[in-house]
Amino acid sequence: MTDPFGFLRIPRKPVPARAVGERVGDWHEVYAGQALLPLVSQQADRCMDCGIPFCHTGCPLGNLIPEWNAYAARGDWRAAYERLHATNNFPEFTGRLCPAPCEDACVLAINADPVTIKNVEQVIADEGRRRGYAAPRPPERHSGKTVAIIGSGPAGLAAAQQLTRAGHAVVVHERADRVGGLLRYGIPEFKMEKSHLDRRIEQMRAEGTAFVTDADVGGSTGAAELRSRCDALIVAVGAGERRELPVPGRALRGIHQAMDYLTLANRVREGDHARSPVTAEGRHVVIVGGGDTGSDCLGTALRQGALSVVQLDINPEPGPDRSDGEPWPVYPKVYRVSHAHEEARGREGRDPRSFSCAILHFEGDASGRVRAMHLTAVEPEARRPLAGTDRVIPAGLVLLALGFSGPERAGGLCEQLGLERDDRGTFVRDASFAAGGGRAPGVFVAGDAGRGQSLVVWAIAEGRAAAAAVDRYLTGSTCLPAPVAAHDRPMTALGRMRYGDF
Repeated sequence: MTDPFGFLRIPRKPVPARAVGERVGDWHEVYAGQALLPLVSQQADRCMDCGIPFCHTGCPLGNLIPEWNAYAARGDWRAAYERLHATNNFPEFTGRLCPAPCEDACVLAINADPVTIKNVEQVIADEGRRRGYAAPRPPERHSGKTVAIIGSGPAGLAAAQQLTRAGHAVVVHERADRVGGLLRYGIPEFKMEKSHLDRRIEQMRAEGTAFVTDADVGGSTGAAELRSRCDALIVAVGAGERRELPVPGRALRGIHQAMDYLTLANRVREGDHARSPVTAEGRHVVIVGGGDTGSDCLGTALRQGALSVVQLDINPEPGPDRSDGEPWPVYPKVYRVSHAHEEARGREGRDPRSFSCAILHFEGDASGRVRAMHLTAVEPEARRPLAGTDRVIPAGLVLLALGFSGPERAGGLCEQLGLERDDRGTFVRDASFAAGGGRAPGVFVAGDAGRGQSLVVWAIAEGRAAAAAVDRYLTGSTCLPAPVAAHDRPMTALGRMRYGDF
């Protein structure tokens, strides 16, 4: 176990980020090269090894956090790596991209600073890879069953790896020209360098998972025909239907969906373009939306050389502490500063965010390009415009980061597979992830396609749970770990399986 008095004598100290002036000049990870093993081991020693570890329930994967904290505190990186992989296929992804609800559920967070769980997770994953622990684990036997997976985001990849290791022949179909989904084209390089994704895909290929790119299932590739060629099919296409902003002037040039902007920036990093066709360089940038996607756009715009960046949020500014309606261990809506916000503060000397404001209309120049936007303050609850608060700000590039409303509606995937949508726009499924409550036999739905837009950790959790459901459908039973109704309530610990047991 960890030091029983560690949380009393050791203060919380996160892994430091690279200096703002250094990191905005390149596209390397914000924390690249900053993970110091002695610091992380010491921080892991703050874990209280609670009798009831609420961090488990704060984590959708049910990660065995106290166990790998104890191994990391002692420097036993192999054991820590195995315990981490017992519940998480891709901890190098979650250690970089997850907002760490486990930390807000840490018992220390009741009246003190929680353990730096996210830092410990990332370092265990990276150190394990560096030491050669991430060898491929192909199955010992093959079932003779075939599974097709549509979508190669975190849910699709997690399901594919679990089912391949269970002995099934798995083929992942990806619409884009490269594997990875939003991990490839939606996440900026400074949050997660794509080498981590490439190494995992290489490992999965070595284990037996096959990948087909440029496969628009439901479009150029028939979904019904694909279903007829496999024993089971998992729909893990994400929630890509972007929300719109129906205000006057929306059709002006220079107003783009955030995901289109981020995809082009990532394609530059992949070598597809010398310069992004949609760039913030030399422009006043306005980001509409206060979530993680907006923050990603902010960091990207700063690196592209924007003249100025403003991020608009219709919601009121959160307070620094939990509200009465969000008691511990709930993940609270509090004022948070991302590394991109920190970068904007360092360059412009202010927080780039403007809360409780809405857009009235856009204004264009003679060429039909956006040049300004008219804003108004809104009431915190009703969101009605407040009289006398109108103002105008310059805008040469506007990025809409308003979230998503389920899987994309274009294409014939839904009709060809007999899928149904609920009132949120997501595909209907039952507690076993079966599409349409079992009305489409052998078809399952995992990740954001069924849950709605969510976290990478939820996508991996759902991919693992859907894999267990598919394995049970194909063989009558399963030894793959999965919680009951994973998409309806938070997960608890997923048992005591070791990495070698899948």
